This record gives sequence, C-alpha cells and structure tokens, in this order.
Amino acid sequence: MVLPSFQTITNMEKSRWMSAVLVAAGLYNLVWGAWVVFFPASMFQILGLPLVNYPAVWQAVGMIVGVYGLGYLIAARNPVAHWPIVLVGFLGKFFGPVGFLYAWGSGQLPLAFGVINVFNDLIWLGPFGAILYQAFRWHSERGRAVFVPELSQLLRQSRSHRGHSLESLSFEKPTMVVFLRHSGCTFCRRVMADLGDVRSELDALPIHVVVVHMGSPMDGTTILSKYNVEYWHHISDPFCVIYRGFGLQRGRFGQLFSWRVLWRGIRHGIFGGHGVGKLEGDSFFLPGVFVVSRGEVVFGQPAEDATQRPDFVAIAKRASELGRSAAPLETPTSSLCSFELAR
Repeated sequence: MVLPSFQTITNMEKSRWMSAVLVAAGLYNLVWGAWVVFFPASMFQILGLPLVNYPAVWQAVGMIVGVYGLGYLIAARNPVAHWPIVLVGFLGKFFGPVGFLYAWGSGQLPLAFGVINVFNDLIWLGPFGAILYQAFRWHSERGRAVFVPELSQLLRQSRSHRGHSLESLSFEKPTMVVFLRHSGCTFCRRVMADLGDVRSELDALPIHVVVVHMGSPMDGTTILSKYNVEYWHHISDPFCVIYRGFGLQRGRFGQLFSWRVLWRGIRHGIFGGHGVGKLEGDSFFLPGVFVVSRGEVVFGQPAEDATQRPDFVAIAKRASELGRSAAPLETPTSSLCSFELAR
C-alpha cells in the first residue's frame, strides 16, 4: 500500500497566513523578552508603576516569553503539524489575562498593568484559536477523505516492507500486530523500548511480530533498528488506513492531554530518556495490539489512552497457543482487555 507521507500532505495544506501569524508572534516574543531581560525597570517606568522588588523574577518572565517565541518560529514552518506548540501558546495567552483579572480584583495589581496582557495575550487569542481550528479540521477531514476497505481486503493488501501480506503471515504463524503512535511520540518510543527488552522472549515463540507505523518504510526500518528488532516485519501506513480498518480511532482530549498523560510523558520523556521527536503521522491516533490467525483477527487490545503499555509477552504466549489449536483465544484476563472488532 503506497500512500503519500504525512509531512508531504501537511506541507500542501499549510496556509501562509498561519505561518505569518506565528512568525510575527515569535519575533514579538523575542523582542519583548529581550527588552524585559536587559531593561527590567523600563516597562514599569513607562506605565507609571512602582518598580518590582525582585527584578530577577521579572527578567525570568522575559526569558520564558522569549523561549515561547522560539517555539512559535519553529511551529511557523508547518503550523498544522506543530499544532501542540500553538495549543500551549494559546493556553498561556488565555490564562494570562485570567490571572491578571484575579490579581486586579484582589488589589494585587493596578489596572494599568493590563496593557501588557492586551499586547502579549489578547490580540493573539483569535489568530491562535483559528490556527488550532484549522489544524483540528484538517486532522478530522483527512481521515474521512480516505476509503477504508473491508478488514479481509486490508489483510490481503497490507504488505510489510518485505512484501508479505498480513493474511499470508497469519497462515504461517499466529501474528501479533502492534500499532504505534507517531514515531516522535514519547510513548511510541517507550513501547518500542518495551518490545526491544522482550525481543528474545517473543522470538522464542512460534509467532510473527508485525509493527504498523505512520512513517515511511525507511522510517520504520530506522525505528526497528534502533531497538534491535529490524528483522521483524513492519508496515508503513501514513494515512492510518490499516489503523481504521482494525477499529482504532483518534483519541479524545482526555486520552491525549489529561494530567495523567502529561505526567507520564514527562516521566518517560525526560527522566526515562525517551525524549520527543519529529511529528510523523496523525498525533491524535491511539495505538493498539492485535492477533491475526488464519486470516482472522482473533484478539484486540486498543489503547485506553496514549500511555498504555501492553503486556506483549502475555499476548504473544496466548497467540502461540493458536499454533497448536484451531480454537480462538479465550476471553482475555483483566491485563488483556477484550475487544469487539468494529467492522
């Protein structure tokens, strides 16, 4: 299945006005941040306000604003693909005025200080909100624009980088199909690390392991090589056609951006050393793991949120039972949630 890459499509969809807004916002933040860092008292003097007692704190605010500016300039290269940066900026520009209103209402700040919120936050809310809307619309419409064949047809047509279809592999051995999030995702890297850690146990079982990803075939080879499983089959699915065929869907806000998800992202990304990479695919899609045997999907575990880490060894051992019996897998235990395939 040969389809255009995600990055190619997002480049075609990118609108000049979105890039212009982000470039303007980035330059403004850099200039404003530098002004505050090098001349921390000047803004208070212009507004006729008392000088702050701790200018270093105000300078730190300027430094943070400047860093945001770098993020906006990066996002300007492809606003649709880098919508999370825009979202973070939008939230900051929304809660900034909210915090000022609270401080003004409680007598902590004078009304004149609100001028800063007008130029730093309020005038950008509309453009940033419009960019987020365009990004959401593009991600939503992209999925509906792609025809998704019947699952049986997908199993015949979906071929690995070695030319084997999922159907043919499943007739050789029970096949565990692992669907990843986009390759730049911290949780995608965490899951691949999990697979790499148990590769010897998986290789010892009479099963195939197939990794389905959203990048190009070369991206897939690179990802698997990094975790020492380059000999496994992998399938490139940049339009998420196979994802949809297996019943996987785009996550809701809470499944992607809850405090639990964000905390685990920090834990795995920073403290776990998995980091964050380039967005390569639909960042809304959730992962999952399935077992295909004799041309039929006999087990499925779609992720409940972006952080889920399946017990691959347990799933593979149960899948290997199919090599000795024609019966399907029994109803999974609590660690292997059951799934009714959507067709």
